[in-house]
Amino acid sequence: MEQQKAPAFNIPDQKGKERGLEEFKGQKILLYFYPKDMTPGCTTETIGFQDLKEDFKKLNTTIIGISKDSVASHEKFCEKHNLDIILLSDEETTMIQEYGVWQEKSMFGKKYMGISRESFLVDEEGIIMKHWDKVKPAHHPQEVLDYISSL
Repeated sequence: MEQQKAPAFNIPDQKGKERGLEEFKGQKILLYFYPKDMTPGCTTETIGFQDLKEDFKKLNTTIIGISKDSVASHEKFCEKHNLDIILLSDEETTMIQEYGVWQEKSMFGKKYMGISRESFLVDEEGIIMKHWDKVKPAHHPQEVLDYISSL
């Protein structure tokens, strides 16, 4: 997907406000897809991005998390962990499928569809410049910051 135009989106954030790709033109956006609010890995990753938010801001980069959790779930997640980054609610999995992260998973021998933990760095013109498909929640926020810093 690298070097392709990022699929457009228009879905609500944790406050119910519709957010779209066009809103962020002129800055980089890191779209990180995660399976579920309040789970250990997702919480670690999201807090990691929150802790580095100001460093990303200095590099003209907005961090946006996406899952299929509801607006209310995102709101609770933000309140519980004092988060002020954008979390988008894609309950219909439209954006999730457009970015190719809705995949078959397996747990205890049972197969099901779920979100693959992946991230996409979109440049100022809306082009995907980097795709991470093997994300380790504890290290990924710093990995992304290091990458953007090296550009």
